[in-house]
Amino acid sequence: MTAIIHPDASVDRIGGQTSSRGARRGRGLSDRGIAWLFVTPTIALLLAINIFPLIWMIRLSFTSLNLSMSYLPLRFVGLDNYADILSDEDLWVRMQTTAQFVISTVVLEMFIGFGLALLINRQFRSHSFWTTIILLPMMLSPAVVGNFWTLLFQPQIGPFNYLISLFTGIPPSSFSMTGEVALAPWTIVLVDTWMWAPYVMLICLAGLRSIPDYIYEAAEVDRASSWRQFWSITLPMALPFLMLAVLFRAIENFKMFDMVNLLTSGGPGSTTELVSITLKRAAFEKWRTGYSSALAIILFVTVFGAANIYVKALNRVKQR
Repeated sequence: MTAIIHPDASVDRIGGQTSSRGARRGRGLSDRGIAWLFVTPTIALLLAINIFPLIWMIRLSFTSLNLSMSYLPLRFVGLDNYADILSDEDLWVRMQTTAQFVISTVVLEMFIGFGLALLINRQFRSHSFWTTIILLPMMLSPAVVGNFWTLLFQPQIGPFNYLISLFTGIPPSSFSMTGEVALAPWTIVLVDTWMWAPYVMLICLAGLRSIPDYIYEAAEVDRASSWRQFWSITLPMALPFLMLAVLFRAIENFKMFDMVNLLTSGGPGSTTELVSITLKRAAFEKWRTGYSSALAIILFVTVFGAANIYVKALNRVKQR
């Protein structure tokens, strides 16, 4: 039997194929093409700003480049710069000073920030106002904070010394917070804690707000005390956020420069000279570009390796 094809059906098929081809042409790029169109500028910017300078710095770390003697030919020195850095006893002292600064500030910021988060989480009257007041220090520029506290610590006109004198009876002009070897390290710790404890509070507050209320309700039904609820519920469930805050603050304080440079410039002597200040002096005062590039690579590898180990520990805590 011969099939009879209706003319209208064939016209419909041809029209459908034509419209589908037209739709594909009208749509233009595929989804993958559109994705690459948006991602390509970001990748190019990342390569230009981060990757290329990093590769160039690695290259310079194997050379004897000194910009104060740029007329000398550039020599390849291999691992000599790295050997000089690792055998420099003064640099190890700076690393120790940096480690003490990082540990002191992170510990204080964790205790103060977590305590403030517990207080704000109670949502007492006008807690929003006090939250805004507490967050003000972290909104300021480190340069502003450094100049502000430098004025406060002035022995003659600064109110800080007069406040200490009011409670201890020590003459205000008899000591200088930024000029004495025993006090200067605690000065930079105090200022950094004042500035960044609110940041830790924000992270911890997010962790506390993420704990479901029904867990506390179940604990109250079981007649668990407030202390027991804190150790069994609050602290374990907020621990990943605390560890995240430790990671962020440790990385930032390891590369701290601007605030300390404005407060003490690494003094008195080299008491508060962090490794970032040593790097700045090697690069922009002594102009030892090859040496400073090698030091920057060592610091980068140190932070990157320690952060990777810490993130693995953080992931294990989250999986519990």
